[in-house]
Amino acid sequence: MFGRKGLAITAAIVAMATAPAANAQSLSEALASAYNSSGLLEQNRALLRAADEGVAQSVAATLPVINWSASATRTRVTTPIESTTNAANARISGSVTIYDGGANDLAIEAQKEIVLATRQSLRGVEQSVLLRAVQAYANVLSARNFVQLRENNVRLIIQEFRAAQDRFEVGEVTRTDVSLAEARLASARSLLAAAQGDLAVAAQEFNAVVGQMPTSPRAVSPAPVSRSLREAQALAVRNHPSILEAQHSVAAAELNIRRAEAATLPRATLDAFISIDQDGYETGQLGVNVGGPIYSGGLLSSQIRQIRANRDAARAGLLVAVEAIEQQVANAFAQVQVARASREASEQQIRAAQVAFDGVREEAQLGSRTTLDVLNAEQELLDARANRIAAQANEVVASYGLLASMGLLTADHLNLPVQQYDPSAYYNLVKTAPVAISEQGRALERVLEAIGQD
Repeated sequence: MFGRKGLAITAAIVAMATAPAANAQSLSEALASAYNSSGLLEQNRALLRAADEGVAQSVAATLPVINWSASATRTRVTTPIESTTNAANARISGSVTIYDGGANDLAIEAQKEIVLATRQSLRGVEQSVLLRAVQAYANVLSARNFVQLRENNVRLIIQEFRAAQDRFEVGEVTRTDVSLAEARLASARSLLAAAQGDLAVAAQEFNAVVGQMPTSPRAVSPAPVSRSLREAQALAVRNHPSILEAQHSVAAAELNIRRAEAATLPRATLDAFISIDQDGYETGQLGVNVGGPIYSGGLLSSQIRQIRANRDAARAGLLVAVEAIEQQVANAFAQVQVARASREASEQQIRAAQVAFDGVREEAQLGSRTTLDVLNAEQELLDARANRIAAQANEVVASYGLLASMGLLTADHLNLPVQQYDPSAYYNLVKTAPVAISEQGRALERVLEAIGQD
């Protein structure tokens, strides 16, 4: 059973639908709230920071590596003469790569391309979050309008029902007319309950996406999308995050091929150590180690071929992404046009249906029309108004969907009132692989504390 709790929730949602204009919530405010509260965006920002660390780790491979070690031993010999020997040693060693065929530098450049690709992936997630928020906002607005429409319909049919009863009492109509009006009233109340349920569902989706329950959404106009289809597609190819991400993936794959080829070249390192024993004697060594592969059972050749295949796949993925985005833009462009035409047609339908309803009701008062005629005319007007509500919501969502297909549904392009996430801020702190005890390392720790990292 629905129960008192369910009734209370529905009552609260319906009260929200008729909240005063002072509490009205704009689409821009809803989008800003979605941007600030999205867990999905936080997740992908963390993934971007992880990609940034890939650059730091590649840079670290080009820098000296210094290690320390200490040991202490006690040796006891019991035969033939008991003796005890103590030994202690402290050692510091270091190593730095002085030649690797450019493999480390190529690894850094490849990781930078991965970072750029991940930034575009984050842009794509941002667009998805904002588009879902637009859809949630439009659904709440249309559901609210449907509730108001159904409430007005119930009030109107109650009037018709009472009028039919009055006319029946004076013998102008039959019991059939009264029953028709009564049946239509029951149907209208059922549809009102369904509309209230749809509004409750839409409000919960809004809460999940935006991070708060809706108050009273304002009427919203479609996003300005005056570009032609060709212009929209051309812009999307240059700007859409999916395409830019694929481009950076191809660039990273190209660099990885050169990196794999460099693995077949000689490698030289400069190694040094100094140690001190328990007697204070020092031992030091400085040397250059040079080496390279002669035979690896075909492993290196296989790795090069594998990476080339991955590069070919990345290139094909880029072509697929371009085709998919062009089709997505075309579909979105068509949806905008269809929604606009549907809205314009519904407005014409409303004007005609209103004239017809007014005429039928006057004729019914004069006795030339039946109650059923009046109810049918009222239903035509109701359907026309419902069509306009749906068409208006569809046009808004379609227009923002077109922006998303062009890569423009971002906080920056929409100029949302938010503190925009800077994808380069963390990268600039870690790109030189700072150690924790450095000033830059301490600044990095403060940043991690600010974003809730341990």
